[in-house]
Amino acid sequence: MTERPLARATVARQRLARVMQLGDRNQPSSWTPGLVTDSKDSELPLALSPFMSTRDSENLPASVTLATRGNLCVPFDAEDSWISTEGLVLPPSLSESDSGEFSKGDQLLAVSWQSMHHDEMLNDTKLEPSVVCLVDSIQLSHRPGALITALYTLRTSFPNSLLWTPGIGGPDNCALLSWMGVDLFDLARSRRAASLGVILTEDGPRYPEETLSESASMGVQIEAWERSIAATRAAIRDGSLRELAERQSTSSPRSVERLRRHDVMMRSFGGGQSGLERVVGHERKLRCHTFQSRDDPLIHDWRKRVAESHMPPEHQRDLLVLLPCSAVKPYRTSQSHRRFIRSIPTNAAHQVMVTAPLGLVPRELEEVWPAANYDIPVTGEWDRDELIVIREMLDSLCSRVGYSRIINHSGIELSVQGIEVIDTREGESAGSTESLARLHQAVEEADADLRLRGLKKSQNRLSQLRALSRFQHGTDSWLEGASVRGRPPIFTILNGVEQIAMWNPRSGRFAFTKACLPLLHQAEALPKVELVSGLDWKGDLFSSNVISADSSIRVGDEVLVMQDGSLIGSARAIAAGWEWPEGAGRLAKSQHRL
Repeated sequence: MTERPLARATVARQRLARVMQLGDRNQPSSWTPGLVTDSKDSELPLALSPFMSTRDSENLPASVTLATRGNLCVPFDAEDSWISTEGLVLPPSLSESDSGEFSKGDQLLAVSWQSMHHDEMLNDTKLEPSVVCLVDSIQLSHRPGALITALYTLRTSFPNSLLWTPGIGGPDNCALLSWMGVDLFDLARSRRAASLGVILTEDGPRYPEETLSESASMGVQIEAWERSIAATRAAIRDGSLRELAERQSTSSPRSVERLRRHDVMMRSFGGGQSGLERVVGHERKLRCHTFQSRDDPLIHDWRKRVAESHMPPEHQRDLLVLLPCSAVKPYRTSQSHRRFIRSIPTNAAHQVMVTAPLGLVPRELEEVWPAANYDIPVTGEWDRDELIVIREMLDSLCSRVGYSRIINHSGIELSVQGIEVIDTREGESAGSTESLARLHQAVEEADADLRLRGLKKSQNRLSQLRALSRFQHGTDSWLEGASVRGRPPIFTILNGVEQIAMWNPRSGRFAFTKACLPLLHQAEALPKVELVSGLDWKGDLFSSNVISADSSIRVGDEVLVMQDGSLIGSARAIAAGWEWPEGAGRLAKSQHRL
């Protein structure tokens, strides 16, 4: 009998984590992250546990059966079950050995570390299982880095599938494993905890508190799972999963190690392949409240791009003014920065904020993610790592841009070889009358000495928008011959008399008009996706109507929609490059059609 595929759609995303609805999308009955139970477990709500599994090891190779606990497959008229043989699973240490006997299954695919290295069937692009089970998860969890590599490889190789890691999940690492791409968990660790008289909580294992008549029963264990899965789903929806994963990681040294290794691996990939966002809107916050948050690939991506590739407006490449950050975002709206701006008498000075954990934030980028959204505890003290990051970024930026003078109003002791640095704070607060007077005088003197070339307001705004476009889109050629109208902070961009875009800091993006699409296509400013040939495109973009896409796509990117080599419109990505084009659910919302 042919196995029916699981009906699923992604309703929320963050990096590699997803909340997916299962079953009829008009009336979904379950979601992920979720639990897989077995015959030893009590019956759980379908919304919490969409599957039940059994394992038959009497015959070799062993087989695994996964059954839906509701009508989750089209046409939603019955429960379904899928079966997969595990193949000959060798220890991970024997990854170079080829057992020659691998998993067999259609909708349930059992994968091991050894089969990932030798089973050529896994490279078949037609392979689309509903669930991928990493059968040797426990063994891999004891090998440094192996579990991290396996999870990322499976997550990106099968973006449309649910990923199950038997035996390693618990309320104490549910968010962390979800952050790494896991969709399904089981109760193996909770059953073992109950047998030992221990409660496996969201914060790790602990003994019951006798004064409160606690027990370690499976009922208590399930309650911990319910709280953990609810918190994980909610965190994915509101974009705070990273913070939850960081808190959970402190429950064990192994979890800390996994998060650190995961961060290092994600930093080695491009933004689209690691799931980074380009645009999230002003409501979202990036809370950098722990030391571990500095290792977030998003933070490192910002530092690298500012230090190694960003170029300021052309008229601001002689004089650099370093300023302290502010708690209010964007900085220019704070009282302190209003005073700084009034004290800088020329727009030919490149204003750059010194901050943690981003390091440096140029004024022209203060309205984009994550500079406009981060939040960090302020103590007034800088630690050694923060100072190293700031100084290394400053050295890299200065060596590329070629500033002639630096006015340092940040309060941090800084020096750059070959460039004069003037300290205008002299130990006083940044907003004191005396330090502001010194800042004003230093800029005036630099203006005269360097013969800086200030621009009219409209030209300065256009120049800043061009620099911003280079940062977000890699080019500003689509702005050739453009002009800017409007009052800060919202600007309308015109090509002649025709509007081609608008800049609104509340969204932190350029809103392109239909007339701008050919210019963007010619400038190669946006990633592209290719639709099925001959398709009459209506509605949003899904895996069913997209055949290929640039892997560099980040969440929030405007993408150009192509068909048979011709530009036919644009869409706004809600899925990152690793999900394209096979990801479940909507990949992008349509914007314009030509």
